[in-house]
Amino acid sequence: MKHEILEKNIGLMALVMILAVSIGGLTQIVPLFFQDVTNEPVEGLKPYNALQLEGRDIYIREGCVGCHSQMIRPFRAETERYGHYSVAGESVWDHPFLWGSKRTGPDLARVGARYSDEWHRAHLYNPRNVVPESIMPAYPWLVEHTLDGKDTAKKMSALRTLGVPYSEEDIAGASDAVKGKSEMDALVAYLQVLGTAVKNKR
Repeated sequence: MKHEILEKNIGLMALVMILAVSIGGLTQIVPLFFQDVTNEPVEGLKPYNALQLEGRDIYIREGCVGCHSQMIRPFRAETERYGHYSVAGESVWDHPFLWGSKRTGPDLARVGARYSDEWHRAHLYNPRNVVPESIMPAYPWLVEHTLDGKDTAKKMSALRTLGVPYSEEDIAGASDAVKGKSEMDALVAYLQVLGTAVKNKR
């Protein structure tokens, strides 16, 4: 009888559904806030340096996360192709995280140090120069645009308030570390560090 009342009252049913989903979600999510494995950085993890941080912002700006995930799932087919599965401790300082789920192109979680800087430059300038069947767009303007570094220190200061362990020296030298570098330099520097903290432990 009570079940029939619930089925006939759409507002009450919606409320009960929201309550049920909320309880189920909270029982899965809340414990993660108290587990070291999800809150502590993996051993050897370093925050992005100034150039890598600028490269990450270019990666976001150019929409790379729309086609490339940065999350290797713990399945044999994934780990054999890409390497060690992703762990939460790799992303504790990523704001926002760039795990993604779309793979028009390959996952990039372990791309760091897999290819040379020159390969990345050629690939980003025109992907078909190194992968003839690639459908990735070319990014030739990254070579032409240079960084001025005027906001880099502010970005690092903001990230420090979120727990990223940047020192005063890191922040003070941020502008000079990127000034005059090309956007290509920055993006390659970012790609070359992806996944290396875990990869180097293996």
